[in-house]
Amino acid sequence: MEIKPFRAYRFDPAVVGNPGDCIVPPYDLSKPDVQEHFYRKNEYNVVRIISGRISENDDEADNQYTRAARHLKSWIEKGALKQDSEDSIYAYIQDFEIDGQKFHRSSFISLGRLEKYGEGVKAHEDTLDGVTADFLKLQRATEAKCGLIFMLYEDSKKIADKIIEKAAGEKPLIDCVDEDNVRHRLFKIIDSKQIEIISRMMKDKSCIIADGHHRYQTALNYYNETGNPRAAWQLMAFANSLNEGVIVLATHRLVVKLKNFDAKTLLAGLQENFKITEYLFDSAETKRAAMEKMLKQMKEESDRDKNAYGIYLADGTFRTAVLKNKKAMDEAAAGKSKAWQKLEVSVLHKLILEKLLGIGEKELASKRHLEYIRDGGHSIEQITARVDSGQAQAAFFVNPEKVKMIQEVANAGETMPQKSTFFYPKVFSGLTIYKM
Repeated sequence: MEIKPFRAYRFDPAVVGNPGDCIVPPYDLSKPDVQEHFYRKNEYNVVRIISGRISENDDEADNQYTRAARHLKSWIEKGALKQDSEDSIYAYIQDFEIDGQKFHRSSFISLGRLEKYGEGVKAHEDTLDGVTADFLKLQRATEAKCGLIFMLYEDSKKIADKIIEKAAGEKPLIDCVDEDNVRHRLFKIIDSKQIEIISRMMKDKSCIIADGHHRYQTALNYYNETGNPRAAWQLMAFANSLNEGVIVLATHRLVVKLKNFDAKTLLAGLQENFKITEYLFDSAETKRAAMEKMLKQMKEESDRDKNAYGIYLADGTFRTAVLKNKKAMDEAAAGKSKAWQKLEVSVLHKLILEKLLGIGEKELASKRHLEYIRDGGHSIEQITARVDSGQAQAAFFVNPEKVKMIQEVANAGETMPQKSTFFYPKVFSGLTIYKM
């Protein structure tokens, strides 16, 4: 991967106040309540550029994309966005907690040269045409990149990590805590020798897109359309996959509105390929204990490289289903690599959702019978409450995918099933802006 430093446009605290009030996560911004929250947070919040309000009076001359371009131009003219005077790589550090355990993820932000998918850049998720079309309209209007593509590379020597930690001893350009209690800090790396060391280290690295597949595909489309040499470079955040803070969270599944759903038929069908363990409960206290036993067994089985799932059907029982017949995936996923067949979500989708419940590719695309809920906080309790209330028919809990498995699938040139990974925390948009 070829990278290079650049002179970013950044929010100037002398004009905007706290720059941390101007940056946003790269998801759910189109939801009205989330959008309004960031609109109110600061008049210069970057949500106005990357996911602005839509009006019923929008036309070709005045719409969310043209307004985004006007905001960007105006903010630069007012000095709210100020370009750095020297070429830099930016150290980006995120500190966060999961279930009381503290983590520290370091990455660096630079420009990365676009490549076709292959040896240098690999994807692990498919993209949706509607999303990339929307991103492309924004790119045409603003001729700028505000969001980061989160890339993983592997370096056992941790060359960049050491330089980032050294940079963290300086005064941060941004130091803020977001709504999920994640601390974001940004630092400059301007020493030419350090920049050269990182650039040289990255030259022979192959990268996997951890998050930002739609932004990467949009960048390729825009460059192919315009031929603009500056568009050959994309704004990226690079993290060493061996960094302890590279965390993948699980995304659990809820079955909803499925005709002829029958819990007994499901349980009977599971016996063919899975070993079932039951954890019964008869009170709120024993329910929590049963849930914890289920989660504990799931983790232990995962640590032994087994596929294990939690199941809840509102019948006074938590269950684990551990795959006992690995050959079943040879038939269910013929033509897929062994790495793909071993994925937690692959086994769940093929042997349970599709085979036993009839939720196949067509049904998944319709988004009618499956809901996805990210792990974390009180998500397990919220999910079981949905099943208890009858809003959902069944819940399937999964273990998070291991980074090594994501790498193996990407290296095989394959993409994973929908909602397979959730890299936490997200890399925020608006930290650095690249004008083309």
